[in-house]
This record gives sequence, C-alpha cells and structure tokens, in this order.
Amino acid sequence: MELLKSKLGKVVFARLFEGEDVLETVTLAAEKSHVTAGFFLLIGTLKKANLGFYRQRKYETIKIDSPVEIVSCMGNISVKENRPFAHAHISVSNEKGEVMGGHVIPGCLIAASGELVLIEAADARLHRKFDEKTQLFLWSMRK
Repeated sequence: MELLKSKLGKVVFARLFEGEDVLETVTLAAEKSHVTAGFFLLIGTLKKANLGFYRQRKYETIKIDSPVEIVSCMGNISVKENRPFAHAHISVSNEKGEVMGGHVIPGCLIAASGELVLIEAADARLHRKFDEKTQLFLWSMRK
C-alpha cells in the first residue's frame, strides 16, 4: 500500500445539463476550476449509460439504452497526459428500481440534470502512469 495525505481545498458545485457526457463534463469542471487532484460525487438522471466491467486487462461494456436514475456516482481526479482525468464508478436504477453498476465510460449522457460536487485535495499530486501488468493507467502519488 502507498499512502498520501492531503488537506482539503476548494469545493466546486456544478450543474450538468441535458445531453452532456458525464466524464467529459466532470473533466471540464476540474479543468475550469484548476483541480488536478481530488474526488467527486454526482447524482441526477441519464438518458443512457455505458458501464464497464474490468476483466483480464480490458473493459467489457454494459450498454443501457433507456433512461436511468443515478443512485450514486463517485470518482477521483488525477492528471493523465498533462490534463485532469476523471475516473468514476456509478450505480443506476431503472423504472423498476433494479440497480446496475460499473465503471463510467464515455456515453453516459445526462437526461434532466446532474448535480456535481467536486472536492480538491489541495496539496496532493496524483499522476497516472501506464502499468504493463494491468494495462491500466494507475496512480503515481506524491506531495
């Protein structure tokens, strides 16, 4: 295990609008707010969702092509290739209350609205570096 402690910095609130992609918009909010390390929470509704399940060095896609409620979405912000990078997981429910979840991948589009709270880790430096073993970009941490 590798640990990094940080003080909390600014807290940013943002409303996401119909048709906006979750990952693109969270990344843009981090860029506009100059947040390069932190975490976020998001609630709202989606027109459709693309979820990922990591299996043996790749993500399998779970497509949901109908409206869903965001039960919970949380993630973190770090730096990948010199710009903020949002990594998130999400749980969504359909009209019957059935819940599905997974890794947020592009194509999760906001329906009515999304409410984002972004919390900065003020003095942390989280960078993503490619890891050969997992074939993923994983954290490299320092203050």
